[in-house]
Amino acid sequence: MLAAPHRLRQSADFSLTVRQGARAGRSTLVVHCLLRHVDEPVRVGFTVGATVGNSVVRHRISRQLREIIKPLIAGLPEGTNVVVRALPGAAQCGRDSLIADLTGGLADAFKKAST
Repeated sequence: MLAAPHRLRQSADFSLTVRQGARAGRSTLVVHCLLRHVDEPVRVGFTVGATVGNSVVRHRISRQLREIIKPLIAGLPEGTNVVVRALPGAAQCGRDSLIADLTGGLADAFKKAST
C-alpha cells in the first residue's frame, strides 16, 4: 500500500487531475499528470473500472500498479498529482507489460505537463 500522504483520495482531486492534467495513453492504461507547484507530497490515485474484469482481477491490477509506482514516486517533483486509469487490456497483459506502460506513460505525461 502507498503511504497515506501519497494517496489521492478526494473525488475532486481525481477530477481536477484528469481534466486539467496532461495525458499519455498506452495499450493497457492511461496516465494523467498534473503539476500543482505546491509544497505537498506527490499523490497518486488509481482507477480500475468494471470493464477491466471482476473484483478479483481489478484488485490484482490495482496491487500491481501500486507496487510498480512506489519507486517512481521519489523521481517526481513535489506537488504532482498522478491518476492511472487501467484499460480492459490490463487484465490480459503480464507484469512486464504493465511496468513498461506505466513508466513510459508517466514519463510522457510528465513531459507534456512540464511544457
